[in-house]
Amino acid sequence: MRKASYISAALAAGLALTTITANAAETVKIGFVMPFSGWFQPIDASTVNGALLAVKEINAAGGVLGQQIEVVRFDNKSEPPLGADGALEVIEKGAKAILFPSDFDFGAPGAFVAQQNNVISLSGASDPKFGVKGIGPYAYSISNASQAQGALLAEWAFNKQGWKTSYVLLDNTISFTKSLCGSFATRWKELAGEQALLGEDTFLNNDPSISAQASRITGLSTKPDFVVLCSYAPGGPSAIRQLRSAGIDQPVLTGESMDGDYWAGTVPGLSNFYVVNYGSVYGDDPDPEVVDLLKRYETEYGQRSDASYSLRGYSLIQAWAKAAEKAGSFDADKVAAVLDTFKDEKLAIGPTTFTPELHIATTRPMTIVQAKDGKFSAVGKFAAETVKLD
Repeated sequence: MRKASYISAALAAGLALTTITANAAETVKIGFVMPFSGWFQPIDASTVNGALLAVKEINAAGGVLGQQIEVVRFDNKSEPPLGADGALEVIEKGAKAILFPSDFDFGAPGAFVAQQNNVISLSGASDPKFGVKGIGPYAYSISNASQAQGALLAEWAFNKQGWKTSYVLLDNTISFTKSLCGSFATRWKELAGEQALLGEDTFLNNDPSISAQASRITGLSTKPDFVVLCSYAPGGPSAIRQLRSAGIDQPVLTGESMDGDYWAGTVPGLSNFYVVNYGSVYGDDPDPEVVDLLKRYETEYGQRSDASYSLRGYSLIQAWAKAAEKAGSFDADKVAAVLDTFKDEKLAIGPTTFTPELHIATTRPMTIVQAKDGKFSAVGKFAAETVKLD
């Protein structure tokens, strides 16, 4: 059986997490320069766990090019500048690829070091800058670009739901939320017309109150069919709670930054809420392979993945392993050359395409999950048709 077949078998198997004890000559090292402590740790916890699951399953099937994957960890303590130190440390230990945090600002310092040392960088960052133009040809993101997520929300609302008017509420604190709302507004006006966007407002994630913003919505002569909220916890859930308290019961749409239901208890009976993500962690994703992988994740860690980010972590290792196998080498130039030929490559996260010019997905289908009476379920998978990157 060819090695590629071994990897395919590994990706379908559910196997226990074990410690790698192979000799250095029998291993290939991947660095995990990730937030293992600090405030960002919970955000990327499922990313790390998904990546570790992929490592263990691939190793159990024989490894990559006959070598076991060995993980070399560095805790950046949720401090971006430490990423550069971490990259140097794991490179000195022989890392052939490095997993960085799922945010451009957090991952870029280390990724620049990796680029300078001819090492592949892997991330779940949704900013296209984590790629050729922002870092260099060795940097790859497995995510859907934030601009693609905003466009997808607009197209789904207009084409599938038949909604005609919207209102944008932007948490003006990070680049992801700005890009998400900006791309939504652009695409929405293309589809529904300039007048269909009834207003745009901003707040900050740590604002204790958005009463003024809520009043502006309730004061509109024509009420929006839905509200697009670009935020993240804890400010995002607080904003939803305040909107509902103000009598704004229209559907609320948002991007991956509010994935998961760990925060839903702060909005009792949450309904009319829709989030775009990489797969439903509630056992009902339209893709049976996603359902199976998330079951293996739950078996491995004794709990459900708290967000779909586990699919990102798994797929990053999966993509690198597939490319190295096809390249017949761990050399960054050869691995990158194969990654750049990915055309709807089958990964856990979905069909993935990279080109020499773009190392992030734009039109890959994403899952939309809804909340009704505090319970979450999948609506279906959808893909953006028109995406304009910044």
